[in-house]
Amino acid sequence: MLKKTILSLSLLMLMPSAQAHRQWLLPSSTQIDAKEAWVTIDGAVSENVFDFDTNALSLDNLDVIAPDGSQIKAEAAIKTKFRSSVDIKLPQKGTYKISQNAQSVMATYRLNGEEKRWRGTEEKMAQEIPADATDIKVSRTYSRLETYVTNDTANDTVLKATGTGLELVPLTNPTELFAQETTRFKVLLEGKPVPDSKVSVIAGGVRYRGVLNEITAVSDKDGIISIKWPFAGMYWLKAAYPQLPDMVDGKRPPMPEKRYSYAATVEVLLP
Repeated sequence: MLKKTILSLSLLMLMPSAQAHRQWLLPSSTQIDAKEAWVTIDGAVSENVFDFDTNALSLDNLDVIAPDGSQIKAEAAIKTKFRSSVDIKLPQKGTYKISQNAQSVMATYRLNGEEKRWRGTEEKMAQEIPADATDIKVSRTYSRLETYVTNDTANDTVLKATGTGLELVPLTNPTELFAQETTRFKVLLEGKPVPDSKVSVIAGGVRYRGVLNEITAVSDKDGIISIKWPFAGMYWLKAAYPQLPDMVDGKRPPMPEKRYSYAATVEVLLP
C-alpha cells in the first residue's frame, strides 16, 4: 500500500501544475473502409485531452464538408454530462472535414465605482451591460475546432484554406500521418501566413503517462511548422493569435480587442 501511495504522489507531482480546460472533437476513427461508412464524433471540454472529465461540448453548429466540397448533416445527436456525440454517414469516398466555429465576447466596465466583468454573446451584450456603465472594454474571441476523416481513399478538396479566422492548413493529408515521420502545416490568419506562431501539440493518454510531453512548434517566415510525431495515437494541436501577454504583478494585461484560437485532432498511425 505504501509503495502504491508513493507512486501515486510521484505521478501527481509530474502532472502539469495548472492545467487549462481544452475543447476538442474526437472521431471514432479517421480511416474508414466499409460498405456503409459511418463515423461518430465526440465533443468535450476537459483538463486532459480526450478524457471525459469536465463538460460536454455542444455540437449544435457542427459543419461537415464532404470530399466534393458539399455540406452534409450529422445525425443522432446526444448530449450527456461529460460529452456530446453525433453520427455522420459518409456516402462519398474521400476526405471529410468536420469543424465547429464559435464567437464569444468578454467585457469589463465600471458601474457605481466598481469594476465588473461580463461574458456572453454579441446579441446579449447590449441588453445585459447597463446603459450607465462606463470604461467599457470589449474583447472578442473567434474559435475553430477541426478534425478529418477519410472514407476509403484520401483526397485534398477539404484541405484548402477558407481565408477566414485562424487556420492550421495541412500540407499533407491529415488522415495519412505516421509515427516518426514529419508533417508540415501552414498557419494562416484571414488567409495570410503567420510567422513566429507557437503551436502546441499534445498526445492523448496523459493520465497514463503522468507527464504532458507537450511539443511546441514555431512557424517560419512563411507560416509553416514541422511536427515529427514521436509515437502513434491521437494528437491535439492548438494555436492562438495573438499570444497572451505575460502576467505583471500577478495580473494579466487587458485582452486584445480580437483574439483567435484554433484546435485540431489528428490520428497518427503506426508506420
